[in-house]
Amino acid sequence: MEVIYQYAWLIPVLPLFGAMLVGLGLISLNQVTNRLRQLNAVVIISLMGAAMGLSFALLWSQIQGHAPYIRTLEWAAAGNFHLNMGYTIDHLTALMLVIVTTVALLVMVYTDGYMAHDPGYVRFYAYLSLFGSSMLGLVVSSNLVQIYIFWELVGMCSYLLVGFWYDRKSAADAAQKAFVTNRVGDFGLLLGILGLFWATGSFDFNVMGDRLAQLVQSGSISNFLAVLFAILVFLGPVAKSAQFPLHVWLPDAMEGPTPISALIHAATMVAAGVFLIARMYPVFEHVPAAMNVIAFTGAFTAFLGASIAITQNDIKKGLAYSTISQLGYMVMAMGIGSYSAGLFHLMTHAYFKAMLFLGSGSVIHGMEGVVGHDPALAQDMRLMGGLRKYMPITSITFLIGCLAISGIPPFAGFWSKDEILGKAFEANPLLWFIGWLTAGITAFYMFRMYFSTFEGGFRGNDEKIKQKLKKAATIVLELESEELAPNFGPGAMKKGELAATSEHHDSHDSHGHHSDSPHESPWTMTLPLALLAVPSIFIGLVGTPYANYFEEFIFPPSETLTEVIEKASEFNPTEFYIMAGASVGISLIAITLASLMYLRRKIDPAAIAAKIQPLYELSLNKWYFDDIYHRVFVLGLRRVARQVMEVDFRVVDGAVNLTGFFTLVSGEGLKYLENGRAQFYALIVFGAVLGLVVVFGVT
Repeated sequence: MEVIYQYAWLIPVLPLFGAMLVGLGLISLNQVTNRLRQLNAVVIISLMGAAMGLSFALLWSQIQGHAPYIRTLEWAAAGNFHLNMGYTIDHLTALMLVIVTTVALLVMVYTDGYMAHDPGYVRFYAYLSLFGSSMLGLVVSSNLVQIYIFWELVGMCSYLLVGFWYDRKSAADAAQKAFVTNRVGDFGLLLGILGLFWATGSFDFNVMGDRLAQLVQSGSISNFLAVLFAILVFLGPVAKSAQFPLHVWLPDAMEGPTPISALIHAATMVAAGVFLIARMYPVFEHVPAAMNVIAFTGAFTAFLGASIAITQNDIKKGLAYSTISQLGYMVMAMGIGSYSAGLFHLMTHAYFKAMLFLGSGSVIHGMEGVVGHDPALAQDMRLMGGLRKYMPITSITFLIGCLAISGIPPFAGFWSKDEILGKAFEANPLLWFIGWLTAGITAFYMFRMYFSTFEGGFRGNDEKIKQKLKKAATIVLELESEELAPNFGPGAMKKGELAATSEHHDSHDSHGHHSDSPHESPWTMTLPLALLAVPSIFIGLVGTPYANYFEEFIFPPSETLTEVIEKASEFNPTEFYIMAGASVGISLIAITLASLMYLRRKIDPAAIAAKIQPLYELSLNKWYFDDIYHRVFVLGLRRVARQVMEVDFRVVDGAVNLTGFFTLVSGEGLKYLENGRAQFYALIVFGAVLGLVVVFGVT
């Protein structure tokens, strides 16, 4: 098995090779490469499949008890400073490699059907492969500097993929928003890395943790600095995993094609933040204040995401806020020291959320045949309904995903979420209560989504709803143009341009309309859904409290396998049944309430919304975070920029222009004095001397 470890570096290199091959083809032989679209897809998928095979071999080897493998080479040296690069294979790495490669492979197969008619089909596959390579490189990184390099590459790929349809303004804006928001967190991460290196003299995870603990105990550095460095590092995962207050980019990132929503924003990239917390666990566990910050940030984010998802009508944005909420669970688990529970939920969530996102893409694909390619119509659940009889495979897999995320046994989400709630109750009952309440809200909004989409009558041909949604989209465009106008003056969107934009939406909407009813997606899209349904049902069984094989495989670096097994032997069935009963109970109540409101129509949601209008508006407007950030940061910075521009124009440019004017005037005046006549120059000298005599004589 040692040979496999020596060639583990091929796992990130194979997708990179595919991206380079296709990318060079697009640059040098664009038309030929685009004509060979199916061949390019086969090459990309095959290389990712080979990486997946190697990943499974490494995971099996680690399960069999192979020692962690580290291979490095010296990358840079200056005096006493030495920086190594390489790769490390341990239990955490092997698990993440399998998660990333399996989801990426299925998403690539799905993409063939979803993007079949898109002119950017080949370019999309190149971006997918580049992203997969970057994420795999991040996972195998052997130190913090290498992680940071791939961290930024992953961010770049996210920018390219979210803004893939860059000719659509909303997609271009979403890509910029994601990029800028992530840079805020990445700047904190960079400062934290530099601070930890200054304190410990190392970029190695375990060495940093041990040295930092020793330095704090000896008083060499203050506890405040240790907390500061840990929180700065945590800012990276806050942005990447969309935690409060840097969560605002993730829902807008749904403007990218749906396969990207599944790959980046459900299974892999956003999980990179949780992965980094796990990698930095040796540092965080020695800083209790930082652990508390992590735990409460995760808990609040879990509740925040769920409370916003409850009123969303866009199916992809609803799932996006659901992702924010579930990531909050994982971060909370890390903060309370439940290392294995957080990673267990990361694994189960990756599969069922990827399936849910791909299911939403299948729904959108079916709806586009009825309402056209306008996202404002194709993604709005108010135009759906009754899709179960038109799209049976999609509906069954989506239902499985809803049951899994709602924590209904024996589906995967039950075991991982229940373990987090159990550990949270031991650590802090307040955190448990927030998580428990969030579990109920999660079940409600997921089944609201399922019933609104797949049950009842089909509403896609209702012209009244269509016109209402189109009118709402036009109002949004008008508001955006009014906000831009005072800031950009002549360059702002004018009424004529707004009308043209609306006409573009109308024409885009009509494009692709060829049916009065939706249709099931092709096998390239339904096969990945069916395959993802299997782990969504069964993979949680590896982490049951009766035989927690997952916890025995994944345990914190500070613990030994013996300690983990001893803890597992202390399992209390009564306590488990009480905790599990509480979480399942609130989920069942929430599902029942959702069925009464959106399936049987016994309760009118509009009447309830009217009674709690302030809370409803708070949720519908996403707690006003987007509005606050827009006014404070976007509009505020634009005002500052305009003021700086005024200072630059009037003061800086004024000083330069005044200097030029003075030089021009003095030059023009002096040229009349330089006539070449000696007697004239003598007269000037005589006048100057006479003037000096008069001045000094008077004084």
